[in-house]
Amino acid sequence: MTVTDEVSIRPAAASAEGAAAGDPAGAGCGGDAAGARVVAALSGDLDGGFAVMYEAYRAPVFSTALRLCGRWAEAEDLSAEAFLRAYRALCGYGPERIADLRPRAWLLTILTNVWRNGLRTAARKPPPGPLEDAPDPPDPAEGVEDAAARHETGRELAGLLAELPEAQRAAVVLRHVTDLPVAEIAEVMGVPEGTVKSHVSRGLARLRRLHHDQEGGGAR
Repeated sequence: MTVTDEVSIRPAAASAEGAAAGDPAGAGCGGDAAGARVVAALSGDLDGGFAVMYEAYRAPVFSTALRLCGRWAEAEDLSAEAFLRAYRALCGYGPERIADLRPRAWLLTILTNVWRNGLRTAARKPPPGPLEDAPDPPDPAEGVEDAAARHETGRELAGLLAELPEAQRAAVVLRHVTDLPVAEIAEVMGVPEGTVKSHVSRGLARLRRLHHDQEGGGAR
């Protein structure tokens, strides 16, 4: 299996998001299938709309967090903090600001900011647990052998992604795990689209080199 194949692996819960939203093609709201529905729900009732937003985006938010940090428990904390900050922000938004909201990009911007802030304060915290704690979310229909193989792939991918610089890791995860279009990644990361493409290209190239070195070392 190549690194490109591994990076393209999406947790089952996240890959089903478009179909669950009723638009598998991801049309509408800049490629965000659930965006218009979420904005309409938020405009009608904040608490009820937030519940709709949580159900629509909890899978991609968690999947992104898991591949950014590489650890299941930490990904849960990152996701919870992102949604908490989103709710607090929404409480101060007026109708016009909610109507203009691009909820998926907005949530993932909050998530990546929380993750980056965590990286900057990590030196003051105890060392995290091993990367082996970062399997993908389970698929109930998956066999035991397939689940074991996927766990090994997820563990290897977590280790490889951890070697990437912060910006490259975020760009690769958002493009090839969360499956965002380049324009939306640029919005999330706050950089031009050309910079996103550069981060993704360099990140994938580095992943391939790391994967090659890892396989070569194991073979020897």
